Amino acid sequence: MSDAVESIDAHEAKALLDRGEAVVVDVREFPEIAMSGTVPGALTIPMGELADKADPESPEHEPELKPGRPIILYCASGKRSEAAGKYLLSLGYGKVFNLGGLKDWENAGLPVDEAP
Repeated sequence: MSDAVESIDAHEAKALLDRGEAVVVDVREFPEIAMSGTVPGALTIPMGELADKADPESPEHEPELKPGRPIILYCASGKRSEAAGKYLLSLGYGKVFNLGGLKDWENAGLPVDEAP
């Protein structure tokens, strides 16, 4: 199994999300999200919480994260989402994509939801 996290273009990501075939996860911290918003429908799981939320054996497991379901990750620049993707691959998640940063989504002309 490769430990490389596949990059995904914002429009490809949106198509997967629109078809309900993937889940998108924002791995930034809450203050960052409050300042800039999120991809519509994104789960917010900061890097520090990912270990508990992604591990199916953890009582904190996020049910939307399923090893067979494609997961699209993003952060501010793409570095944290790359690290998060490598971690998910190590847990046995098969389809993990790095969207990069929120700016990549915005630069593609796609909508951003205000922070809750």
